[in-house]
Order: sequence, then structure tokens, then C-alpha cells
Amino acid sequence: HALRYAAFAKALVAAGFAVYADDHRGHGATGRAQHGGDLAQLGHLGPGGLRATEAAIEQFAALIRARHPNLPLIAFAHSWGSLMAQRIMNREPRLYQAVVLSGTAFRTARYMESGALNKRWDAPEANGFEWLSRDPATAAEFMADPLCFDARIPKLFGLLDAARLLGKPGPNAAPEVPILIIGGSDDPLSRADGLERLAAAYRARGVRDVSLRIYPEARHELLNEFNRDEVISEVITWMLEHVGGHRVNEV
Repeated sequence: HALRYAAFAKALVAAGFAVYADDHRGHGATGRAQHGGDLAQLGHLGPGGLRATEAAIEQFAALIRARHPNLPLIAFAHSWGSLMAQRIMNREPRLYQAVVLSGTAFRTARYMESGALNKRWDAPEANGFEWLSRDPATAAEFMADPLCFDARIPKLFGLLDAARLLGKPGPNAAPEVPILIIGGSDDPLSRADGLERLAAAYRARGVRDVSLRIYPEARHELLNEFNRDEVISEVITWMLEHVGGHRVNEV
């Protein structure tokens, strides 16, 4: 949920950005309200499933645009959010003026892991969340957070919505919308050279500015990794280079 990335939001504000973050359907404060406070139901998207969740993200973008009509809108989309962002970009390629895909994958059965993400670190002393980060504090905070849960996509979303997450960059990509793809070399969500293939797929669709940054030995949550300061600094630098000097001091 959004508050897990508060340090990144504060760094963006310090760099001059207006920052908005939502908790998607079934997640965080949205999921808690949606399910009447029953935290055992977190992860279940509710009526409309994945399509309704993505429609809410698009509505969220429209609300931000209405508040800042003269500013470019950049999406930072992480993990499941990055998979939805890829789908949204296929339908609405100019919804954002720049996109950062973090902890993402090339959405095919061959290059995206859909099973046990922690199997590489399975051991008697494992807590099951080593895949998130090399920093043990990240797993400890995750397990202590009542709004966090063990995500099993097919079980939570159902097989149909899980299958909808598969796909590739579509033919209607916006050539002028830059994309930054960031990931850890030890992120189990992405298999083999999947991120390289994802970047190549966007280039093949005509996107002129596609950057790929893979951080050695980092795992899934780059914003909660040992090298988080490096990641945040490089992402902010990329954003500033791609928004044409627009700066605000509003949150």
C-alpha cells in the first residue's frame, strides 16, 4: 500500500514534484474500507475485478490532471501496479507523459513468475518474504503491517483475472512517451532476460525513449532495498530530465 513508500514520496516532494498515491481496489486503506474493515479480505478486488481496478486508476489520473492541468503527469508503477500500467498503456497510450515501471516483468508465462516467489530462499529459517529485499527490516515491517498480506494472485483474483495480466506491449504505443524500466537482478518476478525483452518490445512498437536499469543483486522492492537512496536519486534524475523543467511545491 502507498504508505510503504513514504520516503520516496518525500524525496519527490523535495525535488519539486506534486505527489499523489492511491491504494488500489482490495489493498491498503481502500481495501479496508471496501471490505468493511475485514482485513482477512485484503487482496480481493471485489465487483468488476481487474478491469474495475484499472478503471479506478484511470479515474485517479483524470482527477490529478484536473487539479494540475498545465503539468505533465508521470506514473511510477510498481509490481502488480506496473503490470496494470502496461495494460492501461495499451488502451490509453497518452494517459501519462512519462512512465516508470518498477519491479515489473515481461507479461508472458515464460518470463513472469506466477508461483512461489520465495522459493529461491526457501530454508527452515526463512520467513517467506526474503524475495522482497536483501534488507531484513523490509520483511519484518511487511509482516508486522496489518495492511500487508501474502499475495497469491490466482487465488485472490481468480484464474480469469490472473490470465488477463498476461500480454505484451500493444501496437498503439505513443512514440513520444518515455519509459524507464527498473528492476533488481534477483527479483524473482522477472525470469531470465525478461526485462530486456520488455524494453525491446516497447522499442519495437516505436517508443523512442526506453531506458532500462537493472541493479545487481537487488530484489523486488527497490524502494526498500539496501541501495534505495541510489535508486531514488536515479529515478528522480530521470523524471526531471523528462518533464521539461516543470516544478511545483504543492502536495
